[in-house]
Order: sequence, then structure tokens, then C-alpha cells
Amino acid sequence: MLERQVEYPTQYCSSKGYRVVDVLSDTVGSLNTTRKGLLKLLDCVVNEQVDVIVATYKDRLMRFGFEYLDLFFRQHDVRVEIVLGEEPKDFYQELVEDSLAIVTTDNFPFRAGRRLVEPSPALNAAF
Repeated sequence: MLERQVEYPTQYCSSKGYRVVDVLSDTVGSLNTTRKGLLKLLDCVVNEQVDVIVATYKDRLMRFGFEYLDLFFRQHDVRVEIVLGEEPKDFYQELVEDSLAIVTTDNFPFRAGRRLVEPSPALNAAF
């Protein structure tokens, strides 16, 4: 299966005239921040070994916080090209995302209101 996942981005790079420097892959989930492939990619970016990063789907690089990773790449003049956009979602993925959005939205007034309470002098050092 991994070979098929690599085939399409490789063809995409050929069609754009890109020279493929390396193909990085991880067998662990994209939530894991200590993935060897991701760490090697960051190292390649810092050492100016790449100009463009090509990924099939955005969440193949990082499931959450992609914007931070993209900012890091842009600060190093590296462009990210996502070949197929977002991965198709099944019913359960959409349900989880909707649930998280509701929890985040409904929780905001609670968190915002909590900040209106003046902290006790004993807690001031922690802020």
C-alpha cells in the first residue's frame, strides 16, 4: 500500500519538473510528533536541502497544527504543495470534528468568563 501512496506524488513531481530529493514516510500516526520522517523533513528544511514539499493530503504531514508547520516552512522559503487537498472524510470523522467544534464553541464563554475573576494574591506569581 505504501508504494501506491508514494506513486501519485512522485508522478505529480515529474509532471511539474521537480527533482525528487527524498521520499519520507512514517508508519506511525500523524499525531505522533517524534516521527522519524517528520524530523528528517524538518532537518532538510533547516539545512536548505529542499525548496518544495509535496504531500498527497495535508494531514499526512500533521493532523493538527498544520498551520504552524506551514509557517515554519515559509520562514525557511519552502513551499508546501498538497496534491489532493483534504482527505475524504467518512461519517465518523465528520461527527468527531463537529463534536469538537461544538465543545470548543460552547466552552469559550465559560473560559472567557473565568478570566474576569480576579486571582487571589497567592496565585499572582503563577500568572
